[in-house]
Amino acid sequence: MKVQHNKATNDPWRAIQAGTDQHRAEHGCWAYPHADGRLLGVLAAASNAKRILELGTALGYTALWLAHGAPAAHVDTLERDPQHVALARAAIERAGYDARIRVHHGDFATLLPTLQTGYDLAFFDGYAPTLSDLAALRRLLRPGGLLVSANQELAGPETADYRARLQEANQWLTAPLGEGSDTSLSIRLDVP
Repeated sequence: MKVQHNKATNDPWRAIQAGTDQHRAEHGCWAYPHADGRLLGVLAAASNAKRILELGTALGYTALWLAHGAPAAHVDTLERDPQHVALARAAIERAGYDARIRVHHGDFATLLPTLQTGYDLAFFDGYAPTLSDLAALRRLLRPGGLLVSANQELAGPETADYRARLQEANQWLTAPLGEGSDTSLSIRLDVP
């Protein structure tokens, strides 16, 4: 996994990003912070998102950026590791965003069916994306909603199929986020 962190001084949550790296080293887990949350904040703002879904909270860095970028939005973020949930909730509360960001504890397969449809933006940053993750995200996003998919180069039995499905022109309008990126942007098309 390519890790290239934001060194900009205009990142109010750089300490959480750095703390996530430190936690990963100590905990021996896969909690990688996104390289630069500012892009997610800009995408949330540009999409005028009111409801945002994140799969993979880690310690809350990207959830904070998503909420910051869309000041009227509510963010639901899903995380299965109980220690990450506790650390993320604490960081989000310290930042003053606990009224707008809800950290759900559990695995994606259990939590996703419990959520209501109509999200404006979804960000997949769990481990390797699966076809069941994509089907759930498609169901939960409103037509025209934006899906940001990270980790598409990780080894996983369904990751290549996930990437291929995002190229189905009758379901998604998809573009990679730069040459060589493991992240893409996709718009959910209005078809059944």
